[in-house]
Amino acid sequence: MARRTLVAALVAVLALGGYGVADAADVVPGPLTTGPAPAAPAPYPGIALPAGALTEAVPGPDVDAPVPTAAALEALAADLRATPGLGGLGLVVADAVTGTVLLDDDGAVARTPASSLKILTAAAALDALGTTRTLETRAVLDGDTVVLVGGGDVLLAAGAGDPDAVVGHAGLADLARQAAAALAAQGVRRVAVGLDDTLFSGPLHAPGVSGIDLDYVMPIQPLAVDTGRTGAGYSADPAMDAAGAFAAALTDAGVTVTGEVRRTRAPGGAAPLAAVASAPSGQVVRQMLKTSDNTLAEVLGRLVAVERGATADFEGATAAVLAQLGELGVDTTGVRLTDVSGLGAANRVTATALVDTLLTALEPARTALHALVPSLPVAHLDGTLDDRLPGEAAGRVRAKTGTLLAASSLSGTVVTADGRLLVFSVLTDGLSEGGTLQGRQAIDAWAERLAACGCG
Repeated sequence: MARRTLVAALVAVLALGGYGVADAADVVPGPLTTGPAPAAPAPYPGIALPAGALTEAVPGPDVDAPVPTAAALEALAADLRATPGLGGLGLVVADAVTGTVLLDDDGAVARTPASSLKILTAAAALDALGTTRTLETRAVLDGDTVVLVGGGDVLLAAGAGDPDAVVGHAGLADLARQAAAALAAQGVRRVAVGLDDTLFSGPLHAPGVSGIDLDYVMPIQPLAVDTGRTGAGYSADPAMDAAGAFAAALTDAGVTVTGEVRRTRAPGGAAPLAAVASAPSGQVVRQMLKTSDNTLAEVLGRLVAVERGATADFEGATAAVLAQLGELGVDTTGVRLTDVSGLGAANRVTATALVDTLLTALEPARTALHALVPSLPVAHLDGTLDDRLPGEAAGRVRAKTGTLLAASSLSGTVVTADGRLLVFSVLTDGLSEGGTLQGRQAIDAWAERLAACGCG
């Protein structure tokens, strides 16, 4: 995995920033056990991610800082490996400046990645879509029917959009007002409303995702209001709910809406009436990583499939993500995916693939991928790490968390006490029943010691 020097890219990457909210997906889905209780869930508190990025330049990595010795890294790994009930362990640490692998402990063994898998999805989405792509939600006129056409924006607002936000950037009420004005100009005052959600196809949930797992992801469709969330979880039909909100907004705008909303496919010759656009794709990826949003991950995977001309279902999305990574040169040997969010327990990813993806994202030529690392949660500051790693790792670790009933993971970057920037991935699976919290604490302790490492 030797690479050319990454310094130029790292300066650009570190100049970006972001603040997040607590996680809703990295809590333990699964039945009650008699073992120790897992961490308490904290789903989606009402804190919004700022849409912008930090603009002040920050210094790049210290290329002269000491690189940790193999012996020191092996000692830290041995302590982690000795954690009771840990199960399988895959651990890779690499130097971010040179790309040299410093420690490889079963890094090529595929394990359950949980939400660390979202790193792969983010890289594929950024590479396929770029950072400035917007997702358009359209209204078209087909005879006497206004058809709402979903384009992949599942962060719509039911009312007015907020141009400074990511969630609710585009609003259905704005779309309805534009459509009403266009209808009035044509002398049309009475319409039916249809819904075209055919951009995506196939099952609404990934294989093996059922029961309590459904509390952490919406049925995957190409449009929704705020990822289909309701006060009791997720809507059973988010796209139809969005169409209902659009129909109500049309009524509020003075258009008479007849009958019930029905599903239909908008013909190619339908007259355009109005359109609203999402936040840029780079900000959507950032939202997904910071909040570990399973729905956004699955939608982004399908959009990669659409971009590649593949079927926009779970099979197409997983294949498209792997194909995109392969074109980037990422080693995906042994990686097997059933979804692209990490919610399914049957996913298998190697620590090598995750480290390889992160190193690729830091390469100077991969400008679209430079948004990836700054979008990761920051230890004891934001996202899914806002209440973790309060010691030496605070502010020094940027990493994607991952938690399932029998798996825990952490993958990202760390600046050691010596000032060396490292890339790492640690995957644990086969945890003893009820041992998720203990696994997470062991990984956190390892990350704290790595950050505190004056071991050059």
